[in-house]
Amino acid sequence: MENLSDQFLLNPEIHFLNFGSFGATPKPIFENYQQWQRVLEAEPVQFIAFDGYQYLADSRAALANFVGVTDKDDLVYVTNPSFAINLIAKNFPLQKGDEILTTDIEYGACDRTWNFYCEKAGAIYRRQKINLPITSKEQFIADFFEGLRPTTKAIFISHITSSTGLIFPVKEICAIAKSKGLITIVDGAHAPAHIPLNISEIEADFYTGACHKWMMAPKGCSFLYAHKSVQTWCDPLIVSWGYKALKPSHSTFLDYNQMIGTRDFSAFLTVPTCITFMEQNDWVSVSKQCHEMVLANAQRFYDLLGSKPISPLTNEWIGQMLSIPIKTNEPEILQRSLFTDYKIEVPIMRQEKDVYIRYSINAFNSIDDLNALYNALSDLIQKNKLASF
Repeated sequence: MENLSDQFLLNPEIHFLNFGSFGATPKPIFENYQQWQRVLEAEPVQFIAFDGYQYLADSRAALANFVGVTDKDDLVYVTNPSFAINLIAKNFPLQKGDEILTTDIEYGACDRTWNFYCEKAGAIYRRQKINLPITSKEQFIADFFEGLRPTTKAIFISHITSSTGLIFPVKEICAIAKSKGLITIVDGAHAPAHIPLNISEIEADFYTGACHKWMMAPKGCSFLYAHKSVQTWCDPLIVSWGYKALKPSHSTFLDYNQMIGTRDFSAFLTVPTCITFMEQNDWVSVSKQCHEMVLANAQRFYDLLGSKPISPLTNEWIGQMLSIPIKTNEPEILQRSLFTDYKIEVPIMRQEKDVYIRYSINAFNSIDDLNALYNALSDLIQKNKLASF
């Protein structure tokens, strides 16, 4: 695999195996980010109050084409997917006794969001158990819908989970859910530029994704897609000038959620440059090679840790991240030790009683990074600081 490490601003002394958390921005994209900030500072009034809305529209058009959305105005930029899920959950018309169906391996911040609003409404956030290891798509779907109740109003599910790194069959899940009259909400934080994505084909009512992860935008650049049929639910988290706007646009959805006061939205405007960067560097091939490296090295880590895969090791379930069950009572201490003692940036993820080490591979990585992780874990096992199953 051609290594593009010279295109990134990452510290070369660190083995960076945690692209999944916040991504990393290549130099050309970061330079474009700074250019937009200079445009802002040169004439902040025009940028924020006038010209910025056209800049945002142009950026949303590029994003819509990239993620498979027909109308750019069905997308609005937000800082992160947690913001988007908060907007949806706060506005969802929950009644006492209603249920939201999800899995038991969702992102913790989103679990907390739904718990908060369900508790306020007297509703139930049902975290349906998913049996691991997953053996088939059919088994996964059956596990999930065992949680369906007559009082279920919506399903909420990740496209790619944070802790397990698993790709879920969201298109099939959404189709079944919609046939039952349910609202469908997909957390696609990890999906854009990580796996092929066409939101129109998934047919979710709501879909949120991060641009600052695998699309490599500057931090704080994400989006919310809302089907036109549910956009009237999307009251703003921050009520500002977009409410009863003096000069309303054609879209209340955009007015409410773009016009939320003074902020630097330069990161949102870099999305076309992100897409161009990927096109110029043949990102389809880069992603394929990264995926191959993820899978080619999986078994030796399972063997070292005495662990087993939590799904089939195929591209149906695995992208450019792999989560391996690991035995430790102190995951935060282990993660810190790997960074301070071995110069390895890799997450150790809690998921209820389970703990996973999750490595990510992108264009700047080489086999040396995975060798460094393997050797560090071997050293810790030998020193009895890490147990094998």
